[in-house]
Amino acid sequence: MRYVAPTYGPDDDPDDWALAGLLHDADYERWPEMHPNQIVAWLNERGEHHVAHAISAHHTKWSVPHVSELDKGLLACDELTGFIVAYCRLRPGGIIGLKPKSVVKKLKDRSFAASVDRDEISTGATLLQVEAAEHTQLVLDALSEHREELELPGAAQ
Repeated sequence: MRYVAPTYGPDDDPDDWALAGLLHDADYERWPEMHPNQIVAWLNERGEHHVAHAISAHHTKWSVPHVSELDKGLLACDELTGFIVAYCRLRPGGIIGLKPKSVVKKLKDRSFAASVDRDEISTGATLLQVEAAEHTQLVLDALSEHREELELPGAAQ
């Protein structure tokens, strides 16, 4: 999220974007039925209202309006990032040489990473007014930059 902040929220604090990316699912494992209410409340208590709102809006089924670029960016990046990581684990070359066209094509295979909500990805890109391939490239670049620490296949091990 920090990586995409200058593109999607050039007037925003990249630390807010990073915080949203790191914490958006922080309560899911312990309180899946209450997700994201626990982390949103925790952030609001600490005055991080902007980040809390983005987290409360990172899934369209919750019907929270996407007001800021951070709200839209988290929605657009969340599911796509997970999908790309799963796809990298499948490919012999991992993330090395992975192109947006291949990711977009693989997204059409609904049996692969079936739990990934493709509508969330397209809604987020639409809200950001960015083409799918352009958005996918930005996420690929972000992941590639950190491929070793993310332990993505294709990294020099």
